[in-house]
Amino acid sequence: MQKPPKIPESVLVVIHTPQLDVLIIERADRPGFWQSVTGSKDRLDEPFAETAVREVGEETGIAVGPGGVSEASLLDWHHRIEYEIYPVWRHRYAPGVTRNTEHWFSLEVPSGTPVTLSPREHLAYLWLPYEEAAARCFSSSNREAILQLPERLRGART
Repeated sequence: MQKPPKIPESVLVVIHTPQLDVLIIERADRPGFWQSVTGSKDRLDEPFAETAVREVGEETGIAVGPGGVSEASLLDWHHRIEYEIYPVWRHRYAPGVTRNTEHWFSLEVPSGTPVTLSPREHLAYLWLPYEEAAARCFSSSNREAILQLPERLRGART
């Protein structure tokens, strides 16, 4: 059975500790490509925060909500970017779809939070100081999001 086309609206979630160590994960379909958690809406009316929570759980095994990390730890940056979908991944979308709108979030988790990767999506993970994590990311927008983390957190706490 063929999957329905992906919705060109997605989230990027920068997962970090209070010390600003950032989780990055290596794509299974592109070894050497490191990134934060990303993923598309499952349905048009799915709220972006719900997409973020679902993708974090699917890709890292980190639960957000009852029995897991507090939902208050998920911060909506109220920031979005539009970018051209890499040609290698366009087949996942409806014909003619070439652009995606991505909404940025961060999620603070305690140091030592266990990570369980989805092996069909990711090969490995690293916790790195935020600047080192940014330098590893293949996507310039993902790098930018990670580098904005300290400023975004300061703004949220004031």
